[in-house]
Amino acid sequence: MSELRYEEMLNEAYKQLPPEVFKRERLEIPRASCTTFGSRTFLNNFGDICEVLNRDPNHVLRYLSREMATSGTIEGSRAVFQGRFECETLDRLIRRYMDEFVICPICKRPDTKIIKEKRLNFLVCEACGAKSPVRRI
Repeated sequence: MSELRYEEMLNEAYKQLPPEVFKRERLEIPRASCTTFGSRTFLNNFGDICEVLNRDPNHVLRYLSREMATSGTIEGSRAVFQGRFECETLDRLIRRYMDEFVICPICKRPDTKIIKEKRLNFLVCEACGAKSPVRRI
């Protein structure tokens, strides 16, 4: 009897929640817009991607450069990498960066920031308050 009442109350509570709560993906990352010229690859919308991720462009550039084992520089709002890389490769790496350094491992929301305490970096979630260690790049 009490279990049935609990289910009814739970269903009623779910109905009162706003629909945004049930959306899993709130963060829409623009697809990488790449141009290859000679032996250099230009990520043209690098500034936009960093802005959506809410991360320092130097941090994102350092991650991408390390993962692709090449050097990279920032020119205005675009990133330039030495070597020829496919847009799909950059998209995949940006997704991995987001999973590791942006999305909260506890509540899966993108409302996080990276803080440094002593010599360790932590991902602090502003939505749930979780504090998780992240590796240094």
